[in-house]
Amino acid sequence: MYPEYEGIYLTIKIAITGKSGSGKTTVAKSLLTILREYFPEKSILILDNDLSAEFGHTYGLDIRNTIYGIRSGKHEYKTGIPQHMTKSEYVEWAMEDIIVSLDDYTDVVVSWFTGSKDCRCPITQQINDAVVKLINRYDFVIFDCEFDLKYLNQLVDTDIDLTLIVANPTEESVVLAKRIEEFSAKYAAGGQMGVVINKVHNEKMNTVFNMLKCHELDVLGCIPFDEKLLEHPLERKSSVVVNSIKHFYSRLNLPQEVDN
Repeated sequence: MYPEYEGIYLTIKIAITGKSGSGKTTVAKSLLTILREYFPEKSILILDNDLSAEFGHTYGLDIRNTIYGIRSGKHEYKTGIPQHMTKSEYVEWAMEDIIVSLDDYTDVVVSWFTGSKDCRCPITQQINDAVVKLINRYDFVIFDCEFDLKYLNQLVDTDIDLTLIVANPTEESVVLAKRIEEFSAKYAAGGQMGVVINKVHNEKMNTVFNMLKCHELDVLGCIPFDEKLLEHPLERKSSVVVNSIKHFYSRLNLPQEVDN
């Protein structure tokens, strides 16, 4: 069951990890589609933590304003910078300036480069605090991550309710999925973590499951290969992926009741 406190639902945080090219962004976009359908009045933030920053491109957006731009001082603001703010207030104000809205209930923020946690400069903690405040305003947050959760942790310290490791049906990808699980475990804060096998051909199912069993990975679901994605690769839009995730949605640590 998802977090609840005195009848108020807390932010549900979902991380999508995996090797580049595994289909992370497609899975993230499909999961967004499902949440929009199931919970149409809930607010959702997509935090694109992948260095390729591809999520916005799937909606035809070229998002240039990033959290890194705030950190580096290179962000070009839409309005003049208000005077007499503390540094923390400035970072929070700047964070508002880089939010891109997809619709009335869905926003996107791109992080791009992140600072190291070893850096003791004040801006690292100020950005962490500002991102935490931003996250807590939404009902759902989907993190489109880099390889594992370490890079996300360099940006913000936050609990993750569900981590999906997206892997392809190859031995190399399964081995990498195991590494991602090991690298990410300490950052997942005890939340659910499992593998989603993407781009699966039916004839390879038994081989894939045998590989996963050997590596003791928890498989949350499988997604068939969708040839239509080859026709419009930038859109990352697939009814096959959406319907497949719906099929194993009940296994995920997410709200299960659909709003009427």
